[in-house]
Amino acid sequence: MRTVNKDSVTQSFIDYMGDDTDDRLRFVLESLVTHLHDFVRETELTHDEWRKGLELLFDAGNISSPERNEFVLFSDVLGVSSLVDMIHSSPDVTPSSVLGPFHVLGAPQLDVGGDMLGDNEGAAVVVAGKVLSDNAEPIAGAVLEIWQTADNGLYSGQDVEQPEYNLRARMTTDVDGRYLFSTVRPAPYTVPEDGPVGELLRATGRQPWRPSHLHFIVTAPGHKTLVTEVFPSDDPYLDKDAVFGVREKLVMDYQPRDTIEALPDDLVIKQSLKGKQYYVVDFDFYLLTQ
Repeated sequence: MRTVNKDSVTQSFIDYMGDDTDDRLRFVLESLVTHLHDFVRETELTHDEWRKGLELLFDAGNISSPERNEFVLFSDVLGVSSLVDMIHSSPDVTPSSVLGPFHVLGAPQLDVGGDMLGDNEGAAVVVAGKVLSDNAEPIAGAVLEIWQTADNGLYSGQDVEQPEYNLRARMTTDVDGRYLFSTVRPAPYTVPEDGPVGELLRATGRQPWRPSHLHFIVTAPGHKTLVTEVFPSDDPYLDKDAVFGVREKLVMDYQPRDTIEALPDDLVIKQSLKGKQYYVVDFDFYLLTQ
């Protein structure tokens, strides 16, 4: 070890791993450290640059909380989250997309047809569809976690004016694999810019905007869990997403309506929409059978 140098340090790290190291862990770490050391050698990273990188990580830890994970946000804006999603998405089912830093556990249960709109300001949206297997069979009892921003572009947890679980819910599909809820149309928003991720975006001349979207985690026994988000086709930031989360199959149409006759009878707010303009979204989720 006394003779270690800039060319041999990588192999020295690899040799330090014991024989009982898990094979997958060994493979991942060997590849990670090899690329990391090659990056340092290629760029001839300076002490100041190295320290700046560590400061960003330190600041990310300081600003992170149960409601906000700056490390996830770093992964998102660097395209790593989306790359992992794309590598592990099957072309035969609904694509996965980024989880984002604002998912929280414990959202309240909402019956099929239930309402998340409440007293939120903004345009009403009725979201409906089915959860299906990759052979197009409906999945009864699938669980959807749903969350989104309010009309001001903020999630509950960011905005002290919003109740704790505002615009967040869990829903279980009915015997036909159907889900249905009413909500407010989410707004485009900027990723948080008050931390190290914002510092990185400004330093590289990047815009922080994300197109509006609805988040979903869909789970069902015997199927691969789907983490995804769906986007309106008319959003101005659809092709400028700061976290690279948009996929062609995740783009949906918001269809304007001004009558209620075609709405399902089990939609809780059906009658309150009478005489108003609102939007309807139809989107089916296809899960990969395990």
